[in-house]
Amino acid sequence: MKYEIMFIVRPNLEENAIKEVAKSFEKILADNGATITSSKDLGQKELAYEVKGFKTGYYFLFNIESNDAKAINEFDRLALISEDVIRHIIVKED
Repeated sequence: MKYEIMFIVRPNLEENAIKEVAKSFEKILADNGATITSSKDLGQKELAYEVKGFKTGYYFLFNIESNDAKAINEFDRLALISEDVIRHIIVKED
């Protein structure tokens, strides 16, 4: 199964911390059996509307392949808990 994950990291972190957030989520996916086929840092962008008090955020896009939904479920659970991720979306590709 192929998935596309986009997530937005809060902008008030230092640049290294922002990259660490992305790396930690890559590791979560890999540790749960997913293969990351593409990882893109899309940079800081203005949000269409304010999210959790922020007007901008750092966008990341992962394309992954996984045999089951374990990695996706764990990513979703941890992204919802994380204070650093202000928004995320997971799309299953055909």
